[in-house]
Amino acid sequence: MYIQELSVVNFKNFEHAEFKFSDSLNCFIGNNGAGKTNLMDAIYYLSFCKSFLNPVDAQNIRFDQDFFMIQGKYSRLDSDEVVYCGLKRNQKKIFKRNQKEYRKLSEHIGLIPLIVVTPSDTNLITGGSEDRRRFVDAVISQSDAVYLENLIRYNRALQQRNNLLKQFATRNVFQAESLEVWDDQLEKHGGYIYVARKRFIEKLQPIFQKYYELISGGKEIVGLKLQSDLSESDLGELLKQTVGKDRMLQYTTRGVHKDDFEFELAGNPIKKFGSQGQKKTYLVALKLAQFDFMKEVSGLTPILLLDDIFDKLDKNRVEQIVKLVADEHFGQIFITDTNREHLDQIIAGLETESKIFTISDGTVIN
Repeated sequence: MYIQELSVVNFKNFEHAEFKFSDSLNCFIGNNGAGKTNLMDAIYYLSFCKSFLNPVDAQNIRFDQDFFMIQGKYSRLDSDEVVYCGLKRNQKKIFKRNQKEYRKLSEHIGLIPLIVVTPSDTNLITGGSEDRRRFVDAVISQSDAVYLENLIRYNRALQQRNNLLKQFATRNVFQAESLEVWDDQLEKHGGYIYVARKRFIEKLQPIFQKYYELISGGKEIVGLKLQSDLSESDLGELLKQTVGKDRMLQYTTRGVHKDDFEFELAGNPIKKFGSQGQKKTYLVALKLAQFDFMKEVSGLTPILLLDDIFDKLDKNRVEQIVKLVADEHFGQIFITDTNREHLDQIIAGLETESKIFTISDGTVIN
């Protein structure tokens, strides 16, 4: 599966641009701020119905314009698919597949599997548990529509329960039966989420280890462990145990919304003990493991976006990564870089078709 053509209008710093891509390797070259990452984001939009850079849709409209439009033509399972995203200011976002508008955006997730590796991925290591949960949820949701539905329903029930706890405090009342309605919902959907996350980590670990060794050339053991309240007890029992604390704090203190994932290297937290190069290698290996997971469960080869990933990596690791992703196991690849000479040297050693697009101030100049 790959994207054949991309068209953007009034998207970020692009007034209008059209592209025809290679089904193998595509490179966006240009100075920082030229718009390379914005093009990556446009491709991402067509898979996830949102930006990986700015969650506020209206802020992705080009300055002083009233709308943006992104459209991509894909080759998917031997047929063509056209995906359209459009937004007018102060109006609902429109998402279409083959000219038919989606009733719910969640129906589109997973249709075009995509993996993106960006400098902001360091938040997975340095950020809070919410960043790591978001990553895991996004991966599983692309391959498991039931998981996504359970996640949506869990979050709705969590919001309702938290609202009720605030109301109890404001009114100085407590109605156990009202709270139990939402406890039942959290227990039902949280159980599915916990089991799916646990299975995902178990499946990802050996693939993750393989890619880390291939990139680094070393034998250090990488670790990815799930920390969850549900490993102690079922959620229904936990909610009963903490109801007094929840009433006092006015929010739900236990549940899968508190899950975290430990990132380890050689048995130690990589956040504290990993070098910049080790952390970068860790993240790239993690995303390539995600690629393999998605490919297996979806039956489709995901599109891979590598945005400015070569910084803080030595020459050997950069070459190893590019050789890896240029292998026939992977499909369509997009890379951004500021150094044309650097990229030309890497591509020269590959036996794969490639296209290079030079970007300057929101314009394609070749």
